[in-house]
Amino acid sequence: MHNARACIGLLVVMLLAAGCGDRRILERTGFIQSTSHDLLPDGKIKYAISLPIATPDIKVKSEYLRTAADSAKEARIILARKTNLLLVSGQLRTALFGISLAQKSIWEHMDTLIRDPTISEQVKIIVVNGDADKLLEKKYREFPRTAQYIDRLIEKEAKGNTIPETTMYSFSRDYYDDGIDPIAPVIKDAGDSIIVDGIGLFRDGQYVDKIDPSESIVFSFLLGSFKHGEISFDLRAMEPRSKAIMLSSLNSTRKVSVEHGADGPRNVVINVNVKASVLEYIGELDPGNEADRHKLEQVLSKNLTQRAQQTVKFLQEKKLDSIGIGKYVRNSMDYAEWKKLNWRDEFSNLNVSCNIKLKIKDYGFRR
Repeated sequence: MHNARACIGLLVVMLLAAGCGDRRILERTGFIQSTSHDLLPDGKIKYAISLPIATPDIKVKSEYLRTAADSAKEARIILARKTNLLLVSGQLRTALFGISLAQKSIWEHMDTLIRDPTISEQVKIIVVNGDADKLLEKKYREFPRTAQYIDRLIEKEAKGNTIPETTMYSFSRDYYDDGIDPIAPVIKDAGDSIIVDGIGLFRDGQYVDKIDPSESIVFSFLLGSFKHGEISFDLRAMEPRSKAIMLSSLNSTRKVSVEHGADGPRNVVINVNVKASVLEYIGELDPGNEADRHKLEQVLSKNLTQRAQQTVKFLQEKKLDSIGIGKYVRNSMDYAEWKKLNWRDEFSNLNVSCNIKLKIKDYGFRR
């Protein structure tokens, strides 16, 4: 019995000692929450990190470090010499790439992140329209920790399907897939806040152009099926008795069909069915009236179809298959035949037809 009590006592002492040790280690550890990468005029990379720091009064502030180096790994070594904390990457949430570097290529620097086993594949990849370092360092009065602000902003917008939540996993998956091109959200400094600035389009790892924020939900219709989201329309040029309408609770399903000819794929049809609820309507029509509601559905479907067709045309002009039509074409033919195709040229000349049908499922109280 005496020996058993002695063993239990020893075990308790060891556990307490281990707990104290862990506490001391945490106090000396710098958990990198966000990184920024910018291209400097001399070809070096301006690399910066943001670390959340807990103060004795239980408030959380951030420490910000930057340097210039030839690679992110070299920069990490230099930054480690600038702080008394042991830098670790296990809590990294976002990787920001300034437009100067994105236009050259972000893949080399992403590959460095991917090779680090301590970094999660769910780290968000974000393009900054401007200098990523200046954006990450800036203090926003309503949002004390900028890195956390960016992380939550992207999560919220992705849930509404206005932008994709691009992670290291999804970007690298599309990078290696020969039937789709990678995409990533774009943000920028808006003075007293940060604003989403569209969807970045990549050719391999190089940023080429972006989808305007006003057309991002239409791009999402073309990209795949989803639930949730909102969209508003100015109806004055479409329906003389109406001014505006806002739809919410979007439920979109996409189907892609491929028609082949003697020389390969000839036509691609993208059919999208959207169900939505009327959140607000300003005009003389009554959404509760079947005839009026059907009229609104026709007007909105026509508008969305035209915008989708313009988006596809824009992608074809850039030779960017950012919505993954190539995956459907590849799956509809022999793989050896697919490999013979120059898909970028084929895609730019392909006849792609879009057809978006919108149905109003809820319209509130009837007048």
